[in-house]
Amino acid sequence: MSEEFIRPQANFIAGVDEVGRGPLVGAVVTAAVILDPNNPIIGLTDSKKLSEKKRQALSIEIKEKALAWCLGRSEPEEIDQINILQATMVAMQRAVAGLNVPADYVLVDGNRCPDFGLPCQSVVKGDLKVAEISAASIIAKVARDDEMIALHKLHPEYGFANHKGYPTKLHLEKINEFGVLDCYRKSFKPVAKIINGQN
Repeated sequence: MSEEFIRPQANFIAGVDEVGRGPLVGAVVTAAVILDPNNPIIGLTDSKKLSEKKRQALSIEIKEKALAWCLGRSEPEEIDQINILQATMVAMQRAVAGLNVPADYVLVDGNRCPDFGLPCQSVVKGDLKVAEISAASIIAKVARDDEMIALHKLHPEYGFANHKGYPTKLHLEKINEFGVLDCYRKSFKPVAKIINGQN
């Protein structure tokens, strides 16, 4: 696929992105967003390039101004059953299916599209090139980060607010020390090793 992105001719383009394929804990969260061309949002870009404060503000603005938005998710149990790639695809399908304005074209960040029953194109680095995908990346990241902060309040000893569930050295030490919670993805190697006592 070429690096140049050519925008499709469609009335209701949904941008789709995911957050949370790499963490050891919690859901993989996806979002689908259809923007309103008459109500532009300034500052949309890859959510990872924005400060937490800016992401939070943009997430609110996106939800207010978008023609439609929806979050999709796949929980740890499902991830363990069907693997993280398939779970991500299913969560993307759920986000698009949940839009209250039906999309007529879907643009997905990355290099593959699930079957939406609609015309679809994957866009490498789409969260930098396509406003709808940027918007999706922002609301998905804010939603998942909020869940990790809520989990931190329940289990502060694991440090979820800091590492957001990713397999940092400190996080792995905490799992070894305090054990595997129900919300962990038990099929992921670092977690499976601890469950099996292969520290």
